[in-house]
Order: sequence, then C-alpha cells, then structure tokens
Amino acid sequence: MRELYIAFFSAVVVCLLSGPFLIPFLRRLKFGQHIRTDGPKAHLQKAGTPTMGGLMFFLSLLLSLLLTGVSNFRLQLLFLITLGFGLIGFFDDFIKVIMKRPLGLRAREKILGQIILASVFTYIAVVYLGRGTGLLVPGMSGYLNLGWFYLPFAVFVLVGTVNAVNLTDGLDGLAAGVTVFTALAYLLITKAWGLTDLSIFSAALLGSCLGFLFFNLYPARIFMGDTGSLALGGAVGALAILTKTELLLLILGGVYVAETFSVILQVLYFKITGGKRIFLMTPLHHHFELKGWSEQRVVFTFWTAAALFAVLAVVIIL
Repeated sequence: MRELYIAFFSAVVVCLLSGPFLIPFLRRLKFGQHIRTDGPKAHLQKAGTPTMGGLMFFLSLLLSLLLTGVSNFRLQLLFLITLGFGLIGFFDDFIKVIMKRPLGLRAREKILGQIILASVFTYIAVVYLGRGTGLLVPGMSGYLNLGWFYLPFAVFVLVGTVNAVNLTDGLDGLAAGVTVFTALAYLLITKAWGLTDLSIFSAALLGSCLGFLFFNLYPARIFMGDTGSLALGGAVGALAILTKTELLLLILGGVYVAETFSVILQVLYFKITGGKRIFLMTPLHHHFELKGWSEQRVVFTFWTAAALFAVLAVVIIL
C-alpha cells in the first residue's frame, strides 16, 4: 500500500512542479496548438496555447515509478509502451507545429508505427510474460481462449484504444478527466487481484492525469497534444491486455467507445446517404458543443458518464 501512495502522490507533485517550467518553455519555442477552422468557432481563441503537454506524463510516470523502488519487467514494459506511443504522438505534434503541416504524420505512417509497436508489445506479453491467450468475459467465470488469433486481436485492441483516447482529446480537461476514472478503476481491479506492479502503474497514471488537469482545466494553459493522448491510450490499452480485461474495456472505456463510434457512424452514414449527417460534428463532444452546450458542461457530463462506466465495470469484474 505504501508504494501505491508514493506512486500516486509523487506523480501529482511532479506534474504540479513541472508545469510552471514546461508551459513558458513551450511558449518560447512557439509550440502553440493549431486549431481546426472547421470546428466550433469558440475554439479559435485557443490558437497558440502550448501543446505537447503530454511530456509531463513521461516525466511524472518515470519519476513516480522510480521512487516506489519497485521494478520488474512487466512494469518496465508498461512504461516503455506508454513512452513509445507517446513518442509517435510527439513526432506528430512536432510536424504540425514546427513543419507547419496541420495534419501531422500521414495517417498510414501513424497507423503503421502503432501496429508495429502494438505487435511487439503483444508478442512480448504473450511469449515472455506468460500472459497467455485467454480473455476474461465480463459477468462470467473462466476464460475465452483465442489461441494464436489473440495476437491480432490484442493489436487491434491496443491500436484502437490509442486512437479512441486521441479522439476523446478535444476539449479542455476531457481526455485527462475521463482517463482519471479509467485509471482509478484499474487501480481497484489490480489491487483486488494482488497485481502489485500493475496497481503501482495505475496509481502513477491516476496521479499524472490529476496533476495535469490542474493546468488543463478550462481555460487550459496547456494541451496534452497527441504526445499525451497517444501515451494515455497506450497505457490504458496495455493495462487491459496485461489484466486480460480487453472485453471489459468496452464498458470501462465507454466514453472512448462512444467518441469513436460517433466518428465511424458519421462517416458511414455520410457515404451511404450521399452527404447527410447523424451528428452536427464528430467526435461526439463537438456535437453537443454545436447544440449549444458550454464546453464545461460537455466535459463534466462526459466525466460523469466515465465515472458511471468505471463503477459498472468494477462491479461486474469484482
């Protein structure tokens, strides 16, 4: 229990201490956020707000994990996969900000990098960590064994989670706040199952998100950028794989799922109907903004939904 407190509080403190240095540093480098002109007009005033705030996650996670004094290969792998996806996001942000290419990395480049990284992680988890190829089925006892089909399935889950969290990152405090409840749920689950190393990582992830929110709540002084959203997605997806709760993530990550499906449905409906739309704009949070909701109302509503999904997931699995 002592290690959990150290991981959580040190992650919060590192974020709180690094923010006042990182924000002006990014301002001096002119690492400002590019705002979509086709998005809600209220967002245009956010142009120039420092991005790449996800760098705070790297520092807070690393230092908090080191301070616990607990280290094993599984914990190191969790940090490395988080860092790996975060670096893909960093290069994406860098291209957007420095090279002035608004879309960043090309879609095929980003997805290929994610698939390679997810494949390496999954192979190591199955072959070297003894994770096996079984899945916990929520509400049922026993495992569903997928055999070698598990490998592509896990890659799909990890890449899908990374991009789902990325889609959720669109309003001040939204992605970090939703991930607070996801990390808290994994902390409770792994603690109940006696997975100490995964509990420590979950506590550090929880603390990092809370510390980051101090600077990211409306009006945000810094954005996490793809650097942060891809890192958070990698952390959540990796926790799901190592705890064999990939199917539970559909419930636990209900907000991520809703945001992703809103985009998929919008695109499919647009193509089928020749230009009609279901939502005013996707991802889903933008639809509510264009319906007249304030940004704060959308964020707190989605936080509430994330909390309810987390409670439901914990009740089902425990």
